[in-house]
Amino acid sequence: MTLPVVILAGGLATRLRPITAAIPKSLLEIGGQPFIFHQLQLLQRRGIRKVLLLVGYLGEQIEAIVGDGAPWRVDVTYFYDGPVLLGTAGAIAKALPLLPDEFFVLNGDSYLECDYAEVTQAFHSSGRSGLMTVFENNNKWDISNVYFRYGAIVTYDKSARSAEMKHVDYGLSVFRKSVFQHIELSKPTDLSSVYQHLIRNNDLAGYEIFSRFFEVGSYGGIRDFGEMLRSQQSASGK
Repeated sequence: MTLPVVILAGGLATRLRPITAAIPKSLLEIGGQPFIFHQLQLLQRRGIRKVLLLVGYLGEQIEAIVGDGAPWRVDVTYFYDGPVLLGTAGAIAKALPLLPDEFFVLNGDSYLECDYAEVTQAFHSSGRSGLMTVFENNNKWDISNVYFRYGAIVTYDKSARSAEMKHVDYGLSVFRKSVFQHIELSKPTDLSSVYQHLIRNNDLAGYEIFSRFFEVGSYGGIRDFGEMLRSQQSASGK
C-alpha cells in the first residue's frame, strides 16, 4: 500500500522576503512552472497517489492553482491551519481526522528524488513510531543537525549542534498517527520537538539517503534547484 504524503506548506517563508510577501513559497516559479508542480510530478513518478497539503499563509492561492491534483494524477486535498499558526507538528495534529494510521511528511520546500517505497519498507521493518530520512551533508548544502551512527539517530537538534553531526534531516519522514494524538493545540508545536521525544523513547528510526536534497527555502537553494532542472532538460534534449 502506498502511503499518502502530508506536505507542510503553511509557513511564512520569511527568508525569501520580499518575493514571498504576496505569493506563497510553493508557487515560486522555477524552471517555467510553480515549485509545487515539480513536487507533484516527482511524487506521482514515485508512486504517490494521495497528497494532503497543510496550508496557512496565502494557502488559497495554492488551492486555486493546484486544485484537486488531477493534472498530475494525484488526489490533492487541503487543510487550513486557521488564524492562529500551530507550528508544523500542531498543524499535523489538527489534520489527523483526514489521515490514515501511517503517512509521509514532506517539507513544502523540498524536492527529494529518493525511493519512497524503500523508505516505507524501512519504516515498517523498524517497528518504530516514526522514521527520519537523513543525508550525510557535512554542512555543505545546509547546516548538519543529526548525529547518525550505525544506522541510528543518536541526536537531532537544530540549535545545539555538535561536531559529531555530519548528517542533516533530509526533509521526508514517516509517522504513525499515534505520535500526534496527544499534542495540545493551544500552543504552537514544532516537529523538532516530536523528533526529540521519539529519540528519547528509542522510537525514531533513521534511514540514510545517498542522493542530495534540493530545497527552495533559500536563495541558494532556488539557484541550485534551477540549475538541476536545466541540467535535466539539457540531458533530455529539451
